[in-house]
Amino acid sequence: MSQTESTAESPRGRDRERPPPPGLTKAQWLPHRGDTFNRYWRVTGYLVPNLTALVLWLFFKILNRTTVIGKHNVGSEPNTLLLSNHQSMIDSFPVGSFGFFPRSLMKPHLVPWNPAAVENFYKSPVMSWFADNYKCIPIKEGRRDLRALHRMVDVLPHGVMTLFPEGGRSRNGLVGDGRPGSGVLILRTRPRVIPVAIDGMQDLLPIGSKIPRLFRRIYISFGPPVDYSEFFDRPRDKEAAQAVVDKVMEAIRRQHEEIREFRLGKRRRRQHEEIREFRLGKRRRPRKTP
Repeated sequence: MSQTESTAESPRGRDRERPPPPGLTKAQWLPHRGDTFNRYWRVTGYLVPNLTALVLWLFFKILNRTTVIGKHNVGSEPNTLLLSNHQSMIDSFPVGSFGFFPRSLMKPHLVPWNPAAVENFYKSPVMSWFADNYKCIPIKEGRRDLRALHRMVDVLPHGVMTLFPEGGRSRNGLVGDGRPGSGVLILRTRPRVIPVAIDGMQDLLPIGSKIPRLFRRIYISFGPPVDYSEFFDRPRDKEAAQAVVDKVMEAIRRQHEEIREFRLGKRRRRQHEEIREFRLGKRRRPRKTP
């Protein structure tokens, strides 16, 4: 393994990034990896995400019950950015898999880029290999990583990306405030922005847990693209970036509230059915609605 490849296991390896060779774009080259890795990456970077998406589909659909809403809103155009609320360490897996698989089998550009925390996904050589083949963009601790932001700006126009504007996982399952970094990316690349609301992932993998649970109810809602054209003529400063993110977070929050109302309605309908069966003598005592 070359020295450049070995440094990919650490965020410090990105200080030695190199430009892509002639004939390749920055989206077809991992600058913190060596020539040997990049030679096979166009193959492994296709196989690893799609095979993982197949396994994840079985996990989230069969071993858990996942409901997907509004998938038609995602589309298949390059320069598409999925912004989602954040509930668990593995949120990017169901969002990317249910958003683009199995279309990514025939359209490799639909394998999404995934900004990933170095302290979670680059702990060992094996995890680093998987993360890079899963098209992760390493983000150092502290999250103020301008090099990672520049990498996102380079690759997003050629593909799709999932991103979590809150910058951290919610501890109560609710949608928090977004940070301006996502707004900077939006204003510089002007992608199709799809708001995504997820719910139930905090039950599947709570903060502090390492092993996902089974038989949980997961909901993923893909909303229509957000119109942020009102910001095109404004200076690309921190205030404009924050305003763009705030607008997207409002859409995510509305979708999340709709999911919660839908889940509450299902519980109430189930309880009413149990009460009805109880009165008819078909059930003992109905469960209380939480």
